[in-house]
Amino acid sequence: MTDAARLRPAPPKIGMVSLGCPKALVDSERILTRLRAEGYAFSPDYDGADAVIVNTCGFLDSAKAESLDAIGEALEENGRVIVTGCLGAEAETIEKAHPKVLAITGPQQYEQVMDAVHAAVPPRPDAFTDLIPAPRDGEGVRLTPRHYAYLKISEGCNHACRFCIIPDMRGKLVSRPVNAVLREAERLVESGVKELLVISQDTSAYGMDIRYRETVWQDGIYRTDLHDLCAGLGSLGAWVRLHYVYPYPSVDRIIPLMAEGRILPYLDIPFQHASPSVLRAMRRPANQEKTLDRIAAWRGICPDLTLRSTFIVGFPGETEADFQYLLDWLEEAQLDRVGCFRYEDVAGAAANDLPDHVPQAVKDERLARFMEAQQRISTAKLSRLVGTRMRVLVDAVDEDGAEARSAADAPEIDGNVFIDEDFADLKPGDFVEVEVDETGDHDLWARRLRPGAG
Repeated sequence: MTDAARLRPAPPKIGMVSLGCPKALVDSERILTRLRAEGYAFSPDYDGADAVIVNTCGFLDSAKAESLDAIGEALEENGRVIVTGCLGAEAETIEKAHPKVLAITGPQQYEQVMDAVHAAVPPRPDAFTDLIPAPRDGEGVRLTPRHYAYLKISEGCNHACRFCIIPDMRGKLVSRPVNAVLREAERLVESGVKELLVISQDTSAYGMDIRYRETVWQDGIYRTDLHDLCAGLGSLGAWVRLHYVYPYPSVDRIIPLMAEGRILPYLDIPFQHASPSVLRAMRRPANQEKTLDRIAAWRGICPDLTLRSTFIVGFPGETEADFQYLLDWLEEAQLDRVGCFRYEDVAGAAANDLPDHVPQAVKDERLARFMEAQQRISTAKLSRLVGTRMRVLVDAVDEDGAEARSAADAPEIDGNVFIDEDFADLKPGDFVEVEVDETGDHDLWARRLRPGAG
């Protein structure tokens, strides 16, 4: 080491606490990427950080409480805290609970976050830092494992769902040009990413705000719409998984790409309910009355299609008849992966003022009945996979076995495929062929198939 290197002061270190959905995680990655480009280092714990950024969630009151707790913990452990993210849009709430935070910014306010960091922890004077090129899309800091990455295609949302305040916090739909998204995806795959998880507030609406503008990528003309985006992503050789898709007719054009194996046969669709009266009260988009017909048509084209969704029970005005309609719909739809939540008020949401709020005990009882019905469906669907062969992506390996996922499983929210024999040479990011031996309510157990196995 040279004398100059020994005398050069250590770079300032920033800690990051990232809460909420994958979209917020991408925001955290962008902030850290900007900081790294300016010569900042990162600390994995509070003690080693000169300041801590807390990227908050503010979608539900329970998420707000978690965010406030995280801010309090960071203040107690470090003392120098910058707050950003969705809860940052409610600065008064944060200031009232934690008046000692250094700065508060809202979601996607990257410049304001950088200004706050500069004020709290000035960057180290270093002539070489100015020579570092700005990171290109796909080449920044990632908070996911190396073999998969979230690909955010737009910000904001144009809907006015009564239970949601996302448009108030993140604004209207703003789509990224398709060539910018494809360039980022290309660089991610070049860096070793094996799975791209496409995210936004409303993936189906992608490009609507810029009139599906045409751009050039790899000498081809691509429209800024979901079909051309998927066609481009499907040429990169990685798994491509779609999240937050609304069941618009435009999605019909994506299903043949799944049947051809160009993108994964997987759709994450937040149906939220099935009763027409509840959906109208929620002000949900899309023609929900035709959803079952659309699902049947999709499965006719792509029989391997996996559908995951989330639902809300106990929305104001939901009757027992509405809930039974939902259970009947669930039996007919036969969804593969399902989550369900009790309705809760969110500060600023229009649903708070609706009449006929459902008692908590009724919400609890309906949630239990819903999950019992879905578990029965899920267990039956998984049991039919015994003896089938599939390609899986390895996420983790330890002394007990390998944990992997199939095309039907998104990371952290769906099931896993466990391999407990012949796994010693596997590593995260490997694709491997397996045969299913056993199934549970959500997970699979499988044996590895070597090339040439009968």
